[in-house]
Amino acid sequence: MVEHLVCFKFNDSITSEKTNELLQKMKAFKGAIPGIIDLTAGINVTEEIGQDKGYTLGLRVTFADKAALDQYGPHPVHQEFVRSLDGLLEDVIVVDYPFV
Repeated sequence: MVEHLVCFKFNDSITSEKTNELLQKMKAFKGAIPGIIDLTAGINVTEEIGQDKGYTLGLRVTFADKAALDQYGPHPVHQEFVRSLDGLLEDVIVVDYPFV
């Protein structure tokens, strides 16, 4: 299996409504994109001072294998989500790692 972690840092133009819309789109990946074993996504609620670094939305996806992760990137549902981020992102962190 492969774990895919993403943290999103948005610019000042994002609204809470848009953040919630993006969150719902991410949660819909599980039913729409093959190879996803598990998925969680949410708004950062850390209380550790200075630790959020402005990253407000997180995504964790567990894929069946590396091939499923590779197919996720170009999948039309994922690409539609990526396009919906246009003009909103300040930064994004992505970490992928295999595990058993």
